Amino acid sequence: METRVFDRFKAPKDWRSIFGANDKYLRSIEKNYGVNVVFRDGDLKLMGEPEALDKVEKVLLTLIDMEKRGNMADEQKVNYVMSLDQETMNEDMGTLDRDVICHTVQGKPVKPKTLGQKRYADALRKQMVVFGIGPAGTGKTYLAIAMAVQAFKNQEVGRIILTRPAIEAGERLGYLPGDLQAKIDPYLRPLYDALYQIMGAENFQHHLERGEIEVAPLAYMRGRTLDNAYIILDEAQNTTPAQMKMFLTRIGFHSRCVVTGDRTQKDLPRGTESGLDVAMRILRGIDEISFIELTHKDVVRHPLVQKIVEAYEKYDAKAKEKMEQAARYGYGRRGNKGPRPEGQRDGRPYQKEDRGEKN
Repeated sequence: METRVFDRFKAPKDWRSIFGANDKYLRSIEKNYGVNVVFRDGDLKLMGEPEALDKVEKVLLTLIDMEKRGNMADEQKVNYVMSLDQETMNEDMGTLDRDVICHTVQGKPVKPKTLGQKRYADALRKQMVVFGIGPAGTGKTYLAIAMAVQAFKNQEVGRIILTRPAIEAGERLGYLPGDLQAKIDPYLRPLYDALYQIMGAENFQHHLERGEIEVAPLAYMRGRTLDNAYIILDEAQNTTPAQMKMFLTRIGFHSRCVVTGDRTQKDLPRGTESGLDVAMRILRGIDEISFIELTHKDVVRHPLVQKIVEAYEKYDAKAKEKMEQAARYGYGRRGNKGPRPEGQRDGRPYQKEDRGEKN
């Protein structure tokens, strides 16, 4: 056990912004690293094992550095910084605050909040086609729309086209009232929400009426060639292989394309292979196409969402392992509990009828 005093010259003017309300963030740091932290008479004392104290100091320094750049600490940021390895924490965290994609209509900067999102944003700038794959809450669609709006404002493209397959999420909605547009709008609402936040409702409607922004179901893309456009396909895990091929072959000259999806949330009929899974296998060798895979560490919604996603990932991994074991050892087939012994069938010696012989 060792006791250290945090360097006063590196300390912030007010520790409360780092500690959080009722020292909530500080308690998370103590629990995560198994240390005790005491703030008394202006000194911050750290007590614990030397290796743990080194990590705590680097976490605090990273949070202080982020705050100096205007990136105030919150529960998501504290948890994310603690999840990083030490080299990444020191070298790369500073790049997040400097990478501003655009500003919302309220003037709030839109920028990557995790290093996975930073890799995603960099790929969106460089590549013609980008696949953003990851769980809910990782900012796949929002960052893609922000990048599309910025490219449109800079006149790099002449229009924005957003599409997603109109598939119900595990339920049957029946016949919806209204005209065709009213029927498909519920499926496209998440795209509208992001555009309203970044562009403003009036500005969005203005460009929509002029045909410079189009939000439509995937079926509307068939037979078209999309030149000079920023094209985003959302919820791509719900496409069939034929639909994915149809969409990717719509790309024209001076266009950019983003495909986003969560492979764990497919709503396709049972037995139907996802077009996203097929595309990942087929297209990985093409230089102009990037595949950015985000994880639960990149979730930027409420911290509880990150825990839920992580719990489901662990559950899915265990279920997959059990299925592989069942396939390997024959579990579940006529009561088999392991590899079949040589010369036996279902745990008993071979009988004549097993070999097709007659008595």
